[in-house]
Amino acid sequence: MTPNPAPTEVDAYIYIKERLNEIGWDIRNPELISEGQVYTQNECLSNPEIKRYLNLDKPENIVKISEDTLWIIEAKSKQSMMDRALSDLDSYARKINRSKRFKAKFLSGVAGNNSESFMVKTFYYKDGGYKPVKINGVEATALLSPEQTRIILESDNPNIENAEFDLKLFLSKANKINEILHLGAINPHQRASVMAALLLTTLNDSRPDLSSSPSVLVRDINSRVENILTEQGKGEFINRIKIQMPTTADNHQKMKKALVDTLQELYDLNIRSAMKSGDDWLGAFYEVFLKYASWAQDLGIVLTPRHITKYAAEIMDINHSDILYDPTCGTGGFLVAGFDHVKQSANEEQLNRFKQYSIFGVEQDDHIAALAVVNMIFRGDGKNNIKDGNCFANFLDSQTINQVNSARFSNSQSINPPVTKVMMNPPFSLKRSDEKEYKFIDYALKQMEHGGLLFAILPYPALVKPGSYLTWRRTLLESNSILSVVTFPIDLFYPVGVTTAGIFIRKGIPQPSSQKVLWIRALHDGLVKSKKKRLPNPNEPDDLRDTKDILKAFITNTNYPVSTIPKLQQAKPIDFNDSLLELVPENYLDQPMPSTQEIQSGMDKLIRDAVAYLIQSGLDK
Repeated sequence: MTPNPAPTEVDAYIYIKERLNEIGWDIRNPELISEGQVYTQNECLSNPEIKRYLNLDKPENIVKISEDTLWIIEAKSKQSMMDRALSDLDSYARKINRSKRFKAKFLSGVAGNNSESFMVKTFYYKDGGYKPVKINGVEATALLSPEQTRIILESDNPNIENAEFDLKLFLSKANKINEILHLGAINPHQRASVMAALLLTTLNDSRPDLSSSPSVLVRDINSRVENILTEQGKGEFINRIKIQMPTTADNHQKMKKALVDTLQELYDLNIRSAMKSGDDWLGAFYEVFLKYASWAQDLGIVLTPRHITKYAAEIMDINHSDILYDPTCGTGGFLVAGFDHVKQSANEEQLNRFKQYSIFGVEQDDHIAALAVVNMIFRGDGKNNIKDGNCFANFLDSQTINQVNSARFSNSQSINPPVTKVMMNPPFSLKRSDEKEYKFIDYALKQMEHGGLLFAILPYPALVKPGSYLTWRRTLLESNSILSVVTFPIDLFYPVGVTTAGIFIRKGIPQPSSQKVLWIRALHDGLVKSKKKRLPNPNEPDDLRDTKDILKAFITNTNYPVSTIPKLQQAKPIDFNDSLLELVPENYLDQPMPSTQEIQSGMDKLIRDAVAYLIQSGLDK
């Protein structure tokens, strides 16, 4: 049997160049191309000033950040050789920094190979020494983009605080990871759980030995998952996240490669830093894995886009004194958005109390509930109040813990419900389902205190259909008030063909016939379809953004003056003489209702888009 060849630095050379190119650096030689930014080995000595001080030393790469600022990158063939790479970098920097023209402000060690992945450590010169570069307080695990080096240089701070991350890059990586897991023979149903396990693995500063055998690697990852979940008091989810070895031995190596390659992609995204940002990036991954899974569709699971969860949290003005509940929490998107909104205004003590005592969620699918738990663990909320089960069999009762108002799950309806705010996206009911969307809203209202505020996303027909839906709308208004209804873009859940609306409800106050409701028709959200995704486009109108401030003010005070904007917004009382009680903006704004032909045309377009997407994506993935 031919032994495996010893790893060389060639893998690292290729990795560095490909990664620098991917994140926006011009990898051409600056001595040959004026726009070039990257010297590679011998090219480093083509610059007379660099050669003068390095003599014959040749680091793997030198990035020319500006006319006087350099970034030195040194590679080694194994992760265990990182210390040697850092020692070499120190030597290079001491020599170059004697120059009056150049200063080596950044240093990066890259150690590893394709078999065990690559480790990256980056440092910035500050106060007489090199400090680790951090993003949102977490050491960077990837090479820096031009924008990141610019931010660090302008602030003269090695920690990029409140860092934003590129949605387009994340979605691209999510699709790439989905393909990696597909090639690794990992069942579509299991991909989100595998991702959750790998994400938890990245929480540990010590990395698993990716050069070990498949079975040893999987045991190591599972052990890390078990330790973290047990420590966070969530041991019941261990078996929902653990990675299962393929039954066929031939697939063991395929799975191992998929795990190694996926971890590399996560490290390249600075995933721990990203998870501490104000966006639900975990949801972005889950959306790719779950969106077209037949089992997810059977459960009525439609993940809420992240810009909508943030939008709702801001309108609802979630604060540290609220008790927030999502009885259909999915992967935790609304809970994450609520937590991150509180984080913007609360001090550390208030935020700690909120995440420990005030966030509650239930998810019917135990695997998806496990994903929500992981989502909150990354936000420092491992001991959260998220559980799997049927929300209709779980009720919330008030309790006080350490002199803080909180809640607990109970098996009977409370006479003293504690919830102040609900944000939810109920499963879109199927034809054969008796769990209509409105039943989730009725249940949630019963868990709320008098005057509580609820936001829900509903399929458009729930607000216009006769029969049981009409009966529900009438009953709802007998005990509660509708404050606003917002029609969302027709392709909000693209490629799932469902038109939706957001509804804001005040608990326990019957709808006065004269009370105005803010009707908004937000058909544009600043996103456009591009390469099977919906991505932000600065040239696209954004009705949600344009109406957000007026909506937030109106939710607080329904007497707030609202300008009438044809086809967009108007404050107007509900027409109780409408025999169908159609509670949609199109019934109240200064514009005609769409014709049957227009509705049919719109649905045909949605179906064509969905079919085209599924064909392009590959039905077998």
